[in-house]
Amino acid sequence: MNTAEKFIRVRDTVLRENEQALARVDVQAAVSLVNHIVNARKVFCVGVGRVLLSLQAFTKRLAHLGIDAHYVGEITEPAITGEDLLIAGSGSGESLFPLSIVRKAKSLGALVVHIGSNPKSSMAEFTDMMIRIPVRTKLALEDEIDSQQPMTSLFEQSLLLFGDIIARMIIEEKGLDLYNLWQYHANLE
Repeated sequence: MNTAEKFIRVRDTVLRENEQALARVDVQAAVSLVNHIVNARKVFCVGVGRVLLSLQAFTKRLAHLGIDAHYVGEITEPAITGEDLLIAGSGSGESLFPLSIVRKAKSLGALVVHIGSNPKSSMAEFTDMMIRIPVRTKLALEDEIDSQQPMTSLFEQSLLLFGDIIARMIIEEKGLDLYNLWQYHANLE
């Protein structure tokens, strides 16, 4: 197999896996998340590693939609309140930093949503809602979608794509004009 054939095989595998993962996301949960984001005063996102990178991209996209959005730990992060939403990304739901932030946000009255694969995680006790992307995690749960990709790449990819799906749903919900969104884009580049 030559290099071009390998690329096509791997590309098709990655796309197929992401399609399978996103097809298993509960549609009503996605609709609820859109409503929570649109109605929150501020939206915060938390994760670690590559999950954080996916959520940072989502946070940036929310800001492009005129939403007051922040990721936990940014230097200009404001205080979270009971009028705000925290979205925690963790495939296993056991990562220590997001778990502790979820616990703290809940104690401060924020609405908390967990996007992950493990519905019986330690986060379940502190979240108002879970959106399950049932892909392989370090826990290797029985009903997780397996992946040919390394480690938790499929979760991180599907989380990024899910965020873009939610952003598009918000655009439609708010009746935003795509061209006018450029007013929110960085211009010191």
